[in-house]
Amino acid sequence: MSASAAKSKGQRAYDASGRQARALRQREATLDWARELFLERGYVVTTVEAIASAAGISAATVYKTYGGKAGLVRELCERALVGAGPTPAHERSDALRANSDPRAVIEGWGKLLAEVSPRFSPLRLLLRTAAAADHEAEVLYDELDRDRLARMAENASFLADGGHLRTGVTVEVARDVLWFCSSAELYELLVVHRGWSADQLGRFAADTMVAALL
Repeated sequence: MSASAAKSKGQRAYDASGRQARALRQREATLDWARELFLERGYVVTTVEAIASAAGISAATVYKTYGGKAGLVRELCERALVGAGPTPAHERSDALRANSDPRAVIEGWGKLLAEVSPRFSPLRLLLRTAAAADHEAEVLYDELDRDRLARMAENASFLADGGHLRTGVTVEVARDVLWFCSSAELYELLVVHRGWSADQLGRFAADTMVAALL
């Protein structure tokens, strides 16, 4: 065996787990600071430089990783929509469809709303305000709304295909009721302005969907 081969054999394989763990902690810290500053100061006033300084990284790193403020909010929204995890909330929502009882399915959706809404709705409300002054925020705001409407259309089709919708309730009406009950505006009215808990919001949304659709 050559000297170089022996040296190579004796060397420990490079362990990148430590570096990856540090990168993950840095990423989470950056997102945590971004959320705090955005919700405290607003989207327009908060700068990438302020977020980077709070997180202890360079602004260039933030731009390279996220592309700017809209990219940060997009990442925050994606994280929020996972819910408490570890299985993403949308996967748990889809799994509820295996239940043959539509009331139980809708009650499950209400519980997921109670879990996800406090994480996601403040960010969507942030974008709603920012959309008037920032084009990238407006684009993301519209995209998130289209995605939610499409998802509610899938849920409405599930109820219709199973023969669960009350006579006279169309798939389109069911979609819109589900869309309303999952809206950040409902969260804003009942939780932010009236002081309801997230659990109260979830139960109200479930009761409303059951009464309006089944």
